[in-house]
Amino acid sequence: MSEAHELVATVLEKYATELLEFRRDLHAHPELSWSEARTTELVAARLEQAGIRVRRLPRNGMIAELGESGPVVALRADLDALPVDDRTDDPWASTVPGVAHACGHDVHTTALLGAGLALAELADRSMLKGRVRLLFQPAEEVMPGGALEMLSREALRGVERIFCLHCDPTVDVGNVGLREGPLTGAADALDVHLVGKGGHTSRPHLTEDLTFALGKLVTELPAVLSRRLDPRAGVSVVWGLIRAGAIHNVIPATGRVAGTVRMLDAVAWAGAEDLVRELVDQIVAPYGVRAETGYVRGVPPVVNDHAAIGAMGRAVAAVLGPEGAVPTLQSLGGEDFGWYLEHVPGAMGRLGTRTPGGPIYDLHQGDLRIDERAIGIGAAVLAGAAVESFG
Repeated sequence: MSEAHELVATVLEKYATELLEFRRDLHAHPELSWSEARTTELVAARLEQAGIRVRRLPRNGMIAELGESGPVVALRADLDALPVDDRTDDPWASTVPGVAHACGHDVHTTALLGAGLALAELADRSMLKGRVRLLFQPAEEVMPGGALEMLSREALRGVERIFCLHCDPTVDVGNVGLREGPLTGAADALDVHLVGKGGHTSRPHLTEDLTFALGKLVTELPAVLSRRLDPRAGVSVVWGLIRAGAIHNVIPATGRVAGTVRMLDAVAWAGAEDLVRELVDQIVAPYGVRAETGYVRGVPPVVNDHAAIGAMGRAVAAVLGPEGAVPTLQSLGGEDFGWYLEHVPGAMGRLGTRTPGGPIYDLHQGDLRIDERAIGIGAAVLAGAAVESFG
């Protein structure tokens, strides 16, 4: 282990209790996307206390920087929680009804704070061979995501490489999942409102049978789209909301279906919106129903750069040993970290949060628990990835 990695480990050991308490405080006081004011201020105040330059952003979140000269590496964490109930009974469970850190962003934020504190001590000792920009991003959980706001605030100005970690409750604590190339899928939001002439169910021929058209849309759009796109794109259309009518013998005049469109391939994603809009209109046209299609381009795939994943791999080895890095599969989950990678190379790793032998939780569920040893590991890996990028 290099002298820089050893110092990072020493600093993080010193701050271990503080970081643990910091994470628990964030977990107890979660804030939804674009409302992360308290979280932003807590992080900013602690960074400023450590002598790190901080620029707060108008819609919450911040950009912090340390180091005086040399190449710039960015490290990113997300701040927001989800609109779900915390179903744990931990002493630090959410105190906000209907809001919980059910995706581990409290861990991401605390790990990046720890990385910043460790890197600040490297900089104070003239052991940091470049500059590090810390991106504390709001609103990852909404589409198209707070990454675009960060980019509009010049978060990547001068940045040569960017890293982040995401909690993975299927990977044991003490491991980090790494993969070169595509890691996540593109994800868009689709919301179709149907409008037609309603009427009595005994006379469908005198109506525009909206419910029937809605059913055809639900089943046929995924099927047709899979035949119009390269099958290697891995397209997936899944509905989360279907709504029409209020009684068994009335054909309604309005209806709605909403879901997500996901795929593994960035080239197919580029033309997906136009194709989906075309297919929606074609599917409902025979029934005389009109479709108003809302389509939000959410996030592109996360594609890990070869050199960046190499630097993260060396950091993982320095922190956890040669067995610390484990392979991981590509997922259709969306992550707006992909927007940053449209501009600069970088890498995302999957931070193991499962207690070995313990239960496997799922993200976006209110019962999510993480093994808190992941906090220090995540901080060390993020700091180490920056160190390794400077050579």
